Amino acid sequence: MNRAIHTSLCFTVMGLTAASCSFAQDPAPRARTATNRSFGIHINRNSYLGIGVAEIDSERAKALNLKEVHGVEVKSVDHDSPAAKAGLKESDVVLEYNGQRIEGAEQFIRLVRETPVDRQVKLLVWRNGGDVTVTATIGHRMEQYSLRSGDGDDGDLTVEIPAMPAMPPMPPMPEIPPMPEISVRTYGSARTGMLGIDCESLGSQLAGFFGVKDGVLVRAVAKDSAAEKAGMRAGDVVVKVDGEAVTGVHEITSLARAARSKRTFPVVVVRDKKEVTLNVTVESPRP
Repeated sequence: MNRAIHTSLCFTVMGLTAASCSFAQDPAPRARTATNRSFGIHINRNSYLGIGVAEIDSERAKALNLKEVHGVEVKSVDHDSPAAKAGLKESDVVLEYNGQRIEGAEQFIRLVRETPVDRQVKLLVWRNGGDVTVTATIGHRMEQYSLRSGDGDDGDLTVEIPAMPAMPPMPPMPEIPPMPEISVRTYGSARTGMLGIDCESLGSQLAGFFGVKDGVLVRAVAKDSAAEKAGMRAGDVVVKVDGEAVTGVHEITSLARAARSKRTFPVVVVRDKKEVTLNVTVESPRP
């Protein structure tokens, strides 16, 4: 007698997605001592595009003929994935995701994960020295696990899954007192691809050593970058960009972007405790 029993259960995996479980008995009866049963568990994971990506640095940007140092490079494309169906290829550079500029891999992965399954997205891609717009439909990652039961009789397999008990109500959260106001100044480091420099904010002790009150220390200058062509060196302290004072690393990028339409703008640095004005020329923004 051929019989198959299927039971499904939906549950939450790590707070991310729902899953379904399927249990089935082999249709043909077997000997009592050689019964094997297979169970399959299929788990739907989070939103899925199907590519492996890598960060873009100044050297890789030059090799790919990129106009700016941003985006992520496609290093691999999963077979039959949403990315493969959309036509994405290895060595493509994703510059924008639904109109949002891509600065790095962590941001790109977060945007994909936050996009609902079956939603169409537009990707601005750099390929063979030109821009290409690709439309992809976000899918979901499917993982499959297989289990086998050992020896048993050849009777029908019956699986009963009890109803899950109702979750007790959560107790009310206690009121959290307001945090006291704290004034904190952070000193971080960053790379600005537009100018081609690695830089970091100065603390009060370093600022005094370089003879400035505020500014951003240039740690390294990329070869053939806008900063190098303007004469900037490692050890310079940037104090002004296009006439505006600079106190932190985030201001260099924002001020340089604001001045990009001029193509050439002044950058004041302190070198050997003396101010030096450099004229930096950057690429015009893409239409």
